[in-house]
Amino acid sequence: MFARRTFLAGPAALLGGRAVARASGAAEVTCPAGRFLGERVDGVTRFRGIRYGRAERFRRAVAIPPSRDPVRATAFGPACPQRGKYRPQSEDCLFLNIWTPQASTGARLPVMVYVHGGAYANGSVTDPENDGASLAAKGVVLVTVNHRLNALGYLYLAPFDPRFPDSGNNGQLDLVLALQWVRANIAAFGGDPGRITMFGQSGGGAKIATLTAMPEARGLFHRAATMSGQQVAVTGAGRSAERARVYLAALRVSPHDLSPLLALPVENLLDALATRDPFEDSPVYMGPVLDGRNVTRHPFSPDAAPAAREIAWMLGGTRDETRAYFDPEGAGMRALGWDKVGAMIAAELPVRAPVEAIVAEYRRRLPALSPADIFFAATSDGRSWRPLLDEAEALANAGHPAFVYQFDFASPVEPARGAFHALDIPFVFGTLTGSPAGNGAAARAVSAAMQARFVAFARTGVPNAPGLPVWPAYRVRDRSTMIFDRRSRVVRDPRGWQRRLFAPYPYTQPGT
Repeated sequence: MFARRTFLAGPAALLGGRAVARASGAAEVTCPAGRFLGERVDGVTRFRGIRYGRAERFRRAVAIPPSRDPVRATAFGPACPQRGKYRPQSEDCLFLNIWTPQASTGARLPVMVYVHGGAYANGSVTDPENDGASLAAKGVVLVTVNHRLNALGYLYLAPFDPRFPDSGNNGQLDLVLALQWVRANIAAFGGDPGRITMFGQSGGGAKIATLTAMPEARGLFHRAATMSGQQVAVTGAGRSAERARVYLAALRVSPHDLSPLLALPVENLLDALATRDPFEDSPVYMGPVLDGRNVTRHPFSPDAAPAAREIAWMLGGTRDETRAYFDPEGAGMRALGWDKVGAMIAAELPVRAPVEAIVAEYRRRLPALSPADIFFAATSDGRSWRPLLDEAEALANAGHPAFVYQFDFASPVEPARGAFHALDIPFVFGTLTGSPAGNGAAARAVSAAMQARFVAFARTGVPNAPGLPVWPAYRVRDRSTMIFDRRSRVVRDPRGWQRRLFAPYPYTQPGT
């Protein structure tokens, strides 16, 4: 039996779910959570900044009672505090946004819930690339969710203070609460609570994978599409506790008395995130914890979690992932020689492979590539494509194959970066204008193809529909993969020799 929260208390529940469109462009929806005032723009009704929960620092979020007064939902809520561009920011950040082409209880449209990237440290769905209007117009109810991040969402304090038993996974539990809100209320916005697809890019995809290892999330969504975001394993409690000790030491807070931690300005909490990690050469890592309470196993190690075998999957990534992290035209990459490329690759690979042999094989197979080109190819294959295949093969071996894609369309705006990490976001959302995707005819065609596949997947759990070429599921016998490009097509076992090259070496999830 899995715990569930109810939103059916209070006077709003007696109103049932109904929607009223107004000639002025305003719209009104009444649902168990209350009465919300949105706005209709170009045929799509949007509701921005709907609160789905409230939380005290380091404590599990709780549902809020329905409001007795109408709630104006016409502006985004704040992002979680972080170092980055998103403003405003607040610890009070549990808000979601909805776009719907038909705000009616009879519509029963598939629902797509998006989780943003930024690892577990930063990001926000208020980014213009995450605007849901274009995708919703294709016939889905689109929901985007902000939640707690970094130390606010993942600092593991349970070993030190019984007041914070969930602190290592609060960011994940925020998503559970949001999904419970969606299940209880989305019908009034035109959605079908029995057809909920979660999709997310990078850290968003990793969070979705982690939800399959959380008993409370079981049954809250029915399909999952991850874009360059894998979580094969989560961090053990011992390492998470040691990271918390290091972080607390940077704040000069004793693990024996955490009360000062509750009073510190949030700026101090963000500053301490620069503390060096005790296990990795990086700032201190914050991510989900195998605490035995909220996360009870690894998502895809040693096999696919039982909950992962109950939902449909689409797994994808971009061809040139790591060109997003290093400037291909920078002085360092221009000067990179064969004497240094191996060490650079080794520093980025989450597999303990003999890097000299890796470089030699890439040079043999791709003799025209420069050292920088081989760096990008080997790290994209070994760091990003490899864990995607681990998940795909775990599902295939469980008799529950996923649909796998590779995004190859190179940015016309930043051609040196190719098909880099996160470039597929504006193609799926249809937010090409002003993005590195460009807005040319070829980009629009690729975006239309991706949107058609994602919407078909949300409708049925299979990314096929009349008029679309058949996209087979990924099985070990052929490893069929959709290539999204100027000419999208299915290819058997793309990057086959790269897969075989890295296969003998176990993958280590970053942070674990």
